[in-house]
Amino acid sequence: MRRTRTRPLLAVLALALVALVGLAACSGPENSPAAPAVAPPATAASEVAIAAPTEQATAAPSRAMTDPCSVVSKQEAEELAATELQDAVAAPASCTYTGSVTGPTAQVEVYLGDGAKKQLDIDRQLGHKLDPVSGLGDEAFIEDGWIFFSQSGVWVSIRLLRLDDPAKYRKPMQELARIAATRV
Repeated sequence: MRRTRTRPLLAVLALALVALVGLAACSGPENSPAAPAVAPPATAASEVAIAAPTEQATAAPSRAMTDPCSVVSKQEAEELAATELQDAVAAPASCTYTGSVTGPTAQVEVYLGDGAKKQLDIDRQLGHKLDPVSGLGDEAFIEDGWIFFSQSGVWVSIRLLRLDDPAKYRKPMQELARIAATRV
């Protein structure tokens, strides 16, 4: 009786293995169409487009392209968190300063652009208590551990993670946001 149970199990395992190998083989780059060896000849229209870029292409880069780590420095993040932080970890639209593994739990995050606006929108949808901040950018709101503001159409959010009372960080967050607004 033991053999009859083992054989179906082995058959199922073998089929699963074959399916996995087949899927892996289908998803490899070797099945994608090959790029042409020679680029197609340029047409007169494409040559004109290359020779005469549009005004949009030559305009100054968008303010949203500002480096988030240049908006809040490590020293400023440490002052806000009231503890030493590690060097910045940069991403295209964010910058994160984390606390030491031996120190108190702390993290400062800076987000620029659509992601910062989306965070605000999500907090609104969740019913978070957002207080308006006057005199900061075009529009600004603060909640426990987080401040959002728009400066010249670019949204910025600064988030502070600490385990103690967030009320004691509200004023320092507003002060840092005012400094950051000058760099956006």
